[in-house]
Amino acid sequence: MNTKQLDRIRTGKGFIAALDQSGGSTPKALLQYGIEEKSYSNEEEMYALVHEMRTRIIKSPAFDSEYILGAILFENTMDRFIDGQFTADYLWEKKGIVPFLKVDQGLADLEDGVQIMKPIPGLNDLLKRAAERNIFGTKMRSLIKEANPTGIKKVVEQQFAIGNQIVEMGLVPIIEPEVDIYSADKAAAEHLLKNEIAAQLSSLGKDVKVMLKLSIPTEDNFYSDLMEDPHVVRIVALSGGYSQAEANEKLAHNHGLIASFSRALSQGLTAGQTDDEFNAMLSKSIQDIYEASIK
Repeated sequence: MNTKQLDRIRTGKGFIAALDQSGGSTPKALLQYGIEEKSYSNEEEMYALVHEMRTRIIKSPAFDSEYILGAILFENTMDRFIDGQFTADYLWEKKGIVPFLKVDQGLADLEDGVQIMKPIPGLNDLLKRAAERNIFGTKMRSLIKEANPTGIKKVVEQQFAIGNQIVEMGLVPIIEPEVDIYSADKAAAEHLLKNEIAAQLSSLGKDVKVMLKLSIPTEDNFYSDLMEDPHVVRIVALSGGYSQAEANEKLAHNHGLIASFSRALSQGLTAGQTDDEFNAMLSKSIQDIYEASIK
């Protein structure tokens, strides 16, 4: 584990940029960026266009370590280059931004009010490659739709079981049990979730470090006590479908919680913008998310 990167994530001021839409969400991400499906005819062309979009964001002067602590990539981006360097090396060496990798393969079908992760075949090989590519940590998402104790326990146990596997490979896992922001019993689900997370944290080995990525809680500062846990490097928040303005406003009410936004970060960016327009829009978004993260 890179101790410089660990210190940066643990104590730095700023937020984590999530640049990791993949698979099924890629056409949607491109469409939001102004590139229609008819612009590409196969997966390779689609991923090349996504990499162009990500490269444009990462190389923008607005994408600066003064505001951004880390960036989450997906496997295809990790294996590609920016200016002749692997993406993770470019992020850290040229930008001072810590690279993470999304490792999950999407969600299983809804059961017990939740969607656990699909199996992740070949995870150890992927983690080995990630370590070789100088990736610091990983991210994996589950989804909680109802305050169902059985389902929530299952989600958290799976997250921490795989989290321990990731730790053994020398990486820091971001545990992400998202609570659906539209859930009718979101607050109740968060209470169950916090208890399950606390139970799992108490069973971790002494030196194990994890991060948590959680929906912005219904109750302000609800996760403050988890932030004090010695195993927890940082707690970051997902935007979960809120608009950028709404996500920022809610985040600002949670002291110590920092953003790890995806859609809310790239909102308003399009392929047709001039570099000046693109950089100005990105700069404003980054500034606003940063302000909400340091409150």
